[in-house]
Amino acid sequence: MILILVSVVKCPGLYCGRKDTGGGTYSQCGACPRGYQPDTNTLCKQCEDSPMFYDWLYLGFMALLSLIFHWFFIDYTNKRKRALIVLHVSALVECVLAGILTVLLVDPVGSLNIRSCVVRELSDWYTMLYNPSPNYTTTLHCTQEIVYPLYTISMIYYAFCLVLLMLLRPFVSYKFVQSRGTKSIYAALYFLPILIVLQAVFGGLLYYAFPYIVIVISVITNAVFLSSISEQRVKPLLKEAFLNVRNLTILLGHWFLHAFGIIAMTQLDDAKYYGTLIALVPFPVMFYILTVKFTDPDRNVADMS
Repeated sequence: MILILVSVVKCPGLYCGRKDTGGGTYSQCGACPRGYQPDTNTLCKQCEDSPMFYDWLYLGFMALLSLIFHWFFIDYTNKRKRALIVLHVSALVECVLAGILTVLLVDPVGSLNIRSCVVRELSDWYTMLYNPSPNYTTTLHCTQEIVYPLYTISMIYYAFCLVLLMLLRPFVSYKFVQSRGTKSIYAALYFLPILIVLQAVFGGLLYYAFPYIVIVISVITNAVFLSSISEQRVKPLLKEAFLNVRNLTILLGHWFLHAFGIIAMTQLDDAKYYGTLIALVPFPVMFYILTVKFTDPDRNVADMS
């Protein structure tokens, strides 16, 4: 390795840096080690920050994705809904254990704390697109995880989800529900790798857009759920939505996601002001139920005839 003096010019590009090799000398420009970021002088400095509140919400969103898909496919692939609670609990346990193991594995190893680098802009997620070419001759390869560990931690989490799925779910499915969870296991073997690819390609976009994605999807799926109830009248809808345990659980799940999106979008910077928005979480459901008589296509066609 060729050593250079501290007095040389800064490295080209946005993410190239020099590593301290001791004795007042530094390496040539290149990618910083994992867990390091180039400072204003393009010298690689170890990140000592902790994830911000928004970062934790993003990690929570990535974790919730797998859990929601697990629960959806458990319910979707079984026409008989009874006794599926065991599979739902198994999926929850798998995701919780995967999250704990992932956090313990990330530096500092064995601690529930995480050492992270600050995310400043969207390009931080895609350093492979910003490798400079000085004088248009040779390319300096400075691809690195500037947003350490937000880029790879979700992939590690999904990998643990896959391992725990294969260890726990087949036994639970065979022992407690007569192998009725087999199709949901096959579905997970597809969607978990898809989530890994999704994080690898769109991680930066998801980081900035996930609060709005959660709010929009929770409202849409809420309307789809309510429209699936056979009797589209105010009183039967209220009865089915709030007195049926399964439907109430689904409804509360939608409300949780809606509140999660609001918290992520506002970050509760002004708790008194933004906290009141949480009270509006039930509004889409109540709006649907109270206006269903105006939106039921069958009833409108009957009135026209």
